[in-house]
Amino acid sequence: MLRATSLSIVLLALCACGSRAPAPQAAGVATPDARGPTANAGNHAFQAAITADDFAAHVQALASDGFAGRGPGGIGEDRTIEYIKAQFARIGLQPGNGGDWFQTVPMVETTADESAVLGLKVGQTVQQLTFGDDMVVGTRTGQARVSLQDSPLVFVGYGVDAPERDWNDYAGIDVRGKTVVMLVNDPGFHSGDARLFDGERMTWYGRWAYKFEEAARKGAAAALIIHDTAGASYGWDVVRNSWSGPQYDLPAKDDPAPRLPVQGWISGEAADALFKAAGQDLAKLRAAAGRRGFRAVPLEASASLQLASRSVEKHSRNVLGLLPGSDAPDEAIVYMAHWDHLGTHEGGTGDAVYNGAVDNATGVAGILEIAEALRAAPKPPKRSVLFLAVTLEESGLLGSKYYVAHPVIPLAQTVAVINLDAMAPVGKAHDITVVGKGSSQLEDLLKVAADRQERRLVEESHPAAGYYFRSDHFNFAKAGIPALYIGSGSDLVEGGLAAGEAASRDYNEHRYHKPGDQYDPATWKLEGIVQDLEAVRSVGETLASSGQWPNWRQGSPFRAARDAMRAAGGAR
Repeated sequence: MLRATSLSIVLLALCACGSRAPAPQAAGVATPDARGPTANAGNHAFQAAITADDFAAHVQALASDGFAGRGPGGIGEDRTIEYIKAQFARIGLQPGNGGDWFQTVPMVETTADESAVLGLKVGQTVQQLTFGDDMVVGTRTGQARVSLQDSPLVFVGYGVDAPERDWNDYAGIDVRGKTVVMLVNDPGFHSGDARLFDGERMTWYGRWAYKFEEAARKGAAAALIIHDTAGASYGWDVVRNSWSGPQYDLPAKDDPAPRLPVQGWISGEAADALFKAAGQDLAKLRAAAGRRGFRAVPLEASASLQLASRSVEKHSRNVLGLLPGSDAPDEAIVYMAHWDHLGTHEGGTGDAVYNGAVDNATGVAGILEIAEALRAAPKPPKRSVLFLAVTLEESGLLGSKYYVAHPVIPLAQTVAVINLDAMAPVGKAHDITVVGKGSSQLEDLLKVAADRQERRLVEESHPAAGYYFRSDHFNFAKAGIPALYIGSGSDLVEGGLAAGEAASRDYNEHRYHKPGDQYDPATWKLEGIVQDLEAVRSVGETLASSGQWPNWRQGSPFRAARDAMRAAGGAR
């Protein structure tokens, strides 16, 4: 990590030697195809302004089969990061990590043997759960072989220990060495009780990442989340696709938090059969778990598993491009998007490439378009603007987690982060979705831009999905950096709310984390995305040309960290 003083010297030097050469107004870009990264499938002349054609050219390249689903650690990564680097250089940005375009992120790639069978024993009867159909499991330990042998099963409700909410699903029970079984989401969601947690809006306690972390802190040998489509906000096919094949973690030395030997999901049907065999009613226990005073229930059942895995230490890379500031180069606004997706899944039938056009070629294309527009402005920004394309988002926000632990611009000098993830190509809307609306003062700046477009700010239409905790800005938020995460509007100019809801439902059911997430020039409507990009460009441009230090709203759980920075002399 660079200290603020040395970073300032480096950035001032970049400003001096760069002397603001004109930004390229037109350049060709090769679109890779299956033959390799230099296979020229057509050239595109990029404009200085944010345009639908330029945006589409980036998405078409990044979501092509030649990028192999942008899986970390392989040829898909190599082609992706070289494309982003080439675009940053073409635009006229500087390498963002000192003299380097990349930040190396160490990772452990673990691939479970999918022939493993999870045995759930009740009395003398054993329920055999197969990988993919009934369950998905893996290990975060990096061990070649882990096992469960008659590990007692305990239903721990939502698996939450939240002292500030006077809630502890682990109260009165020792789960060390046991297998905990839990529900997805929050108590307020399934119960419909707005007084519990945040009611229908998911909190951090509802996310699978928290639940596994908490089970590890309690000393459990394994943790299994019961899938239900409403609670997870996606079907079992998304769980199967996301948790099969290579899985990634930061090495223990870079992320020393406790880890579970075995963690995963079981289908709702498998859970129903287990609880029925154990003499329990899952529906009644679900209802009980949503009431205060719930206590964990031993299931009089046990789990056994022999799981072989292949683990390899590798690395992935964040890509960083810098537009140096003229007056305060050591202060920076960050535009961010994750470049990774699910790669390829060999061995099945049909399309093996998970192209990830919406998720998240759109976000990467978005930061490239904003970089192009800001670089071409008549005057350089007073503050620096860092364009950060991070890796391993699909594996638990690991690339951004590593960056926050090893920032190239000190967090105390990071003004704000603006995150772009899965922009919807559904046309213009009367609104802009602010995920986690009401969180920070960045929304005030966004409202100014929205007013110019005659649009309004709205919260996400499905707060139970927990989108705020599912993208990379969350790691910055936990560190205290005000973060803005927008989504495309849902009240569409053509068709209103009904059309917006139908489009969202269609994407979630047919393309999200599936091979069908592909660029389609015949159906994609990009005018709305152009408006979204102009709006968030305006937010960053305002911050970069002023001395404002936005903060979180009063009552935000992230404000204390920001206030501590200010008290220490940073984030004025």
